[in-house]
Amino acid sequence: MTKVTETDRRFATTLARGLAVLRAFRPSDDGLGNAEISERTGLPKSTVSRLTFTLQSLGYLNHARRHDRYRPGPALLALGNVAASSISFVDLSGGIMQRLADETGTLALLLVRDKNRLLIVKTWRPRNVSSLWLEVGHRIPFNGSSSGHALLSALSDELFERTVTEADGDRGLTPERAQEIRKTGYAQLLANGTVIADPTEYFANSIHAVAKPFHSRDLSEPVIFTCGATPADLSLERLRTEVGPALNDAVRELERMMGQGSAVSMRG
Repeated sequence: MTKVTETDRRFATTLARGLAVLRAFRPSDDGLGNAEISERTGLPKSTVSRLTFTLQSLGYLNHARRHDRYRPGPALLALGNVAASSISFVDLSGGIMQRLADETGTLALLLVRDKNRLLIVKTWRPRNVSSLWLEVGHRIPFNGSSSGHALLSALSDELFERTVTEADGDRGLTPERAQEIRKTGYAQLLANGTVIADPTEYFANSIHAVAKPFHSRDLSEPVIFTCGATPADLSLERLRTEVGPALNDAVRELERMMGQGSAVSMRG
């Protein structure tokens, strides 16, 4: 959220703080205490204590095993399932992306913008092939990732400015750097339909990846489909000549199934 949003009279601060508590959880967590949630969200511990009590009372958090630590509750699971079911492309993409993962031997991902990072919301692992260990809930930066570069390249002018503001310099994402990424990435999208960040700029040297935006009518901004693997398994040559074109074809197949155009043509 931006400073302008926070000062708008319609903005419900308590609700925003409650959602921040829910967003603090990661798949690898074995529960979180109030102190840990406070540290992750930047909220005072007294505020966190009131919010976690309320969220537990409503079923969004629970104390299933250890009563000093919170975990996502059944109401949150139900809410997530309703959201996934109401966004039609998520189910449709499953078979396409699993086939892509199997044929290329790469980890296929679906990512969405989450404040100053991209959040992995779906993964498809290649069958019978070891792959990168990235899980749902993992966050990656905009600057230095093919996924982040693809997103910045496909956003409308308004969303681009908002995203760069919310990133607030994360990993050196200044407005000037963001504009450079956008220009280079957009040129790649026009030429190849996909974006490959320069490996010398990667946030992690253990990953090679190619990404493509998808703009669903269900959402106000593009999401990102990505294929990745270790550099040993996925050379730049394979990215450019095999995996990138395969990812482009897979997302275009999804676009045809949804009866819509590409995210690149919708930018503006």
